[in-house]
Amino acid sequence: MTLSAEDHLAITATVLRYCRGIDRMDRELVRSCYHPDATDSHGSFQGGVEEYLDWAWRLLGRYTMTMHYIANQLVEPCGDGRARCESYGVAVHRTEGGEARGNLTTGFRFVDDFERRGGEWRVHRRVATTEWSRVDREDDRWAWPASFVTGHRDLSDPVYAPWGSDG
Repeated sequence: MTLSAEDHLAITATVLRYCRGIDRMDRELVRSCYHPDATDSHGSFQGGVEEYLDWAWRLLGRYTMTMHYIANQLVEPCGDGRARCESYGVAVHRTEGGEARGNLTTGFRFVDDFERRGGEWRVHRRVATTEWSRVDREDDRWAWPASFVTGHRDLSDPVYAPWGSDG
């Protein structure tokens, strides 16, 4: 069994949409990456999608910003309408004026079992592994000038602005 280029693209794009949803705190976008009956094993959490979203939003609320990078991805077919996607990544977490433990960088992997239902690929089961983590002192960070355009953790972020606008 092989996956088409369109299937491969749809699966990898789902992982990227998940990261955008987490970093922009777009709960609906994150939810759209999972089938309603999906499960997630993520750090100390293990359970269904809605419970995962509640858990994740409690954690995300502690940070001023997060940024998830996806590096290597391997997508392998696992039968008709099923695939496994292993994604390596790095997540940066920052807390303005907070304790050092609120400024951490973590290496992770997502091991995602995808299913195609109704023509749409979504996560059926995710296992997120922590490979390494480090804490950064706040005074080690570079402060950018106030004139820099910065991201927002909501729908006011430039990525949600209409095409062609400056946001």
